[in-house]
Amino acid sequence: MSDSIDVDEWRAELESKRAEKDDFFAEHPQSPVPPEDRDGFEGLEYFEPDPTYRVTAAVTAHDDPEVVLMDTTAGREMRYLRAATLEFEFDREDEDLEDGTFELAAYQLESPNEEPYFVPFRDKTTGQQTYEGGRYMELAADRDLETGDELVVDFNLAYTPFCAYSETFDCPLPPEENWLEVAIPAGERFE
Repeated sequence: MSDSIDVDEWRAELESKRAEKDDFFAEHPQSPVPPEDRDGFEGLEYFEPDPTYRVTAAVTAHDDPEVVLMDTTAGREMRYLRAATLEFEFDREDEDLEDGTFELAAYQLESPNEEPYFVPFRDKTTGQQTYEGGRYMELAADRDLETGDELVVDFNLAYTPFCAYSETFDCPLPPEENWLEVAIPAGERFE
């Protein structure tokens, strides 16, 4: 892990967020779990928390962001702006991890209103241990990103879009530039 954190505190915070999300899915009227299935809902499935998948990414900001049209699960297109490119590596202490530097694009809606950066992605767990449509991360920055900044990317917070649970949701699909050629067994599982 490239930045120092208290791993026990990080794990406790992550477990707390997961419990809160399980409560939302089980009880909230806006839960993506259909009402008739909520009584049987026993919580989301997750990979074991692993700080190896919490990395610091180098930011390349795009001053004049390109429009990216993302296909959605309902066959529509959504417009996003490619706001930044995030470049990162995984800590090599784990021999099972593949070597290399990886990149993900971070997007924003055309009128961001201080929304977090949206990072949809696929990896080698997609369609096997995770949802076939990919997973999402939302990354908050305390200001607009600039080239040379660093941003923490915690794949343990990667989540399954609501459309995996109900066809009433229409979700953007990760564009090909965000298909990673590595397995990232972190965050939510969906089998």
